[in-house]
Amino acid sequence: MHGICYKPSAKIDFRGYSDADWAGDLADRKSTSGYVFMLLGAPVSWGSKKQPSVSLSTSEAEYIALSLAIQEGKWINRLLCEIMAAANEEGPELVIREDNQSCIKMTKNPVNHGRAKHIDIKYHHIRDEVKRGEVKLEYCETTLMLADIMTKGLHGPRHKDLTAALGIRACSD
Repeated sequence: MHGICYKPSAKIDFRGYSDADWAGDLADRKSTSGYVFMLLGAPVSWGSKKQPSVSLSTSEAEYIALSLAIQEGKWINRLLCEIMAAANEEGPELVIREDNQSCIKMTKNPVNHGRAKHIDIKYHHIRDEVKRGEVKLEYCETTLMLADIMTKGLHGPRHKDLTAALGIRACSD
């Protein structure tokens, strides 16, 4: 039997991971979005969702996944900030790790250049969130991307490594 193990800490470390599996569905070529939010060394929220439309590039699929992750992350962050405000403490910043550098660049460039202008406007709220400082994006190497487990079936060492990194351990009776 396995369970999620949280680590006691004096500092609230709240961090999200966003990923996409580009065109992973072989029948309709739609991508899968995935996210994981970690608090005290273990997941507090996670999700996986098939994207509503076919993405024309890996960056587009990652951008759509990031939109979903930001919506979830903002909700959790507001809740944490309210709880911590009651204890006269400052809430954590919202940091989301992303493994696609082109996706990160699209969030910082307000110009709709040729590669991004076809992306539906409903996803461009990401740029506003980053510009206002409400969300901080960090590059994360693909090998360290915890949300990878939410976008595709993994086997062997990769699955074992990610479950360990997510704080999932064997429970003792």
